[in-house]
Amino acid sequence: QVQLAESGGGLVQAGGSLRLSCAASGRTISNYAMGWFRQAPGKERAFVVRISWNGGSTYYSDSVKGRFTISRDNAKNTVYLQMNSLKPEDTAVYYCAASTDPLGVRSVSFRYWGQGTQVTVSS
Repeated sequence: QVQLAESGGGLVQAGGSLRLSCAASGRTISNYAMGWFRQAPGKERAFVVRISWNGGSTYYSDSVKGRFTISRDNAKNTVYLQMNSLKPEDTAVYYCAASTDPLGVRSVSFRYWGQGTQVTVSS
């Protein structure tokens, strides 16, 4: 069992930056691909980015490519999401998740989920 806890969300102006963290406990995440998803009010949860177990491969949604960067530190059992050039449309609850599927981008591919952290971008 893997427990995930996101932190680092908050309120930021458009064009600003935030860094989200996802701390894992219960089991090492070094065997898992990790991903970030987000859910805006009234919308379905959407894929943001995925990183392979060793950080060697990443895959971004088109909406965040070039602005967001995912990274991981397996020694700290933590995954990060650096978000730059934030836009109001990035406003959402951000979730991290763990998957045994190295290529998964759908929610069903991810077995473990955090509770989410709110990111609000003002215009």
